Amino acid sequence: MGELSTSRIPNHVAIIMDGNGRWAAQRGLPRLAGHEAGTENIRRITFRAGELGIKYLTLWAFSTENWRRPQEEVQGIMKILAGAIESETEELHRQGAQLRHIGDLGALDPDLQDAVRDAIELTRNNDRLVLTLAFNYGGRQEIIHAIQEMIADGIHPDQVDEALVDRYLYTAGTPDPDLVIRTSGEYRMSNFLLWQASFAELYFSPVFWPEFGAKELEAAVLEFGKRERRFGHVSAATLTAE
Repeated sequence: MGELSTSRIPNHVAIIMDGNGRWAAQRGLPRLAGHEAGTENIRRITFRAGELGIKYLTLWAFSTENWRRPQEEVQGIMKILAGAIESETEELHRQGAQLRHIGDLGALDPDLQDAVRDAIELTRNNDRLVLTLAFNYGGRQEIIHAIQEMIADGIHPDQVDEALVDRYLYTAGTPDPDLVIRTSGEYRMSNFLLWQASFAELYFSPVFWPEFGAKELEAAVLEFGKRERRFGHVSAATLTAE
């Protein structure tokens, strides 16, 4: 693997954590065992991201569409989340991670809502790395929510621009992702950060999320460093050639 340049480290990495169920199936385990293994991996990836100098890490843990899964699986995921918040928050706090949440907490059990809010409050002044968990999150739902809030606030159509929309999204105050990673070999965004990832670099890994470790994260960051981000402009090489 090549050398990682600190000047080419993405400021914000967002990850679609995919493949927990297939990882478990390959091992003859129940799907919830995969979700447990995937949750344990969050600690490892967060720690390595901080070491690399990534300042913002957003992890998609549960989508608005995931409610369609079997009730037993959904309830198990909620239990795993509650356990992870209880067991991991203090360690993440010690590491200097600031926890945030995007999505709709309203559908969760009140005790789980309180646990999430308490974790956010405990870590709110940490600044080594901002770890955002997208839970009960969907990109379309987020945009609809932003439009509803703008209408409720009486925003005139002429006032609407990109900066205003940014302020009404769940991610207000967080820079857009530079790099979006999806694990498990799937090649789609699946309703994740539709507005924010418009100009993000995309990286698709064949590795299931529970096995996506430090080396896989480094490979994604290294690939990001090789790309020229043009944001719709003409590349420097093209201008030189002309």
